[in-house]
Amino acid sequence: MKSMLKSDALSNRVVLITGGGTGLGKSMAQMFLQLGASVVIASRKMEVLQATADEFEEEFPGKTLPLACDIRNYGEVETTLEKAILHFGKVDTLINNAAGNFISPTERLSHRAFDTVVDIVLKGSYNCTLALGKYWIEERIKGVVLSITTTYTFTGSAYVVPSACGKAGVLAMTQSLAVEWAQYGIRLNAIAPGPFPTEGAWSRLFPDELQELFKAENKIPLQRFGKHEELANLASYLISDYSAYMTGEQVVIDGGEWLQGAGQFNFFKALSPEMWDEVEKMVRKGKSS
Repeated sequence: MKSMLKSDALSNRVVLITGGGTGLGKSMAQMFLQLGASVVIASRKMEVLQATADEFEEEFPGKTLPLACDIRNYGEVETTLEKAILHFGKVDTLINNAAGNFISPTERLSHRAFDTVVDIVLKGSYNCTLALGKYWIEERIKGVVLSITTTYTFTGSAYVVPSACGKAGVLAMTQSLAVEWAQYGIRLNAIAPGPFPTEGAWSRLFPDELQELFKAENKIPLQRFGKHEELANLASYLISDYSAYMTGEQVVIDGGEWLQGAGQFNFFKALSPEMWDEVEKMVRKGKSS
């Protein structure tokens, strides 16, 4: 991946990334390493984390620490933070990236399924943010939190209600603490990605027979999916000192997908020139009557 920032833009940074062993978390970790940071990658599956750490070790020796952690458990989050500080001397950046989701009619979900998603997305994010925030305030560290949210924090979304609830809560936390913790020099921002296909999440959410419905050319004005490099570059900027005056913001990176769905008449793009001729005739007729 190619970075838009200088090669030392994140030097001396120590970044804790939840869900850092796969997908977008792994891509962000790789770019942070390229920019001089050390990374702590955390998730429940140690074998996955270790495989990613071994991969990174070849190019960035001694810069990656894999730690198994269930972020739904505050005690485990505190233990993970302690191990990270013991290993690297500090942690000054948090990426709330771990997530879970189901696509389903809500009435088909059990309350346990609902809890699973909300506990990972919202509880996991506030557990990590609270633990890091307490540590930063006590140690007078000007920390940075970046949370990966979604564009339906603006509107909600049918069929992913647990995720919509959790992500909306993460955005509210981001905006609230951006004001409350600014006095300590702590910044909090969020990224709302559009479709960035990953092998794991994409196959779970969109089996092959459903992917025809989600073709980029039908959903996204730029007519393509996002590249991991693009999101990793945005994340790098938002945790760097180059964005020191930004806090409390949610930045959308989705190729225009959300705006296309939000505009009441955006579906008119399906009209042919001949159909537009007929529309003009009807409009003129209406004005003259």
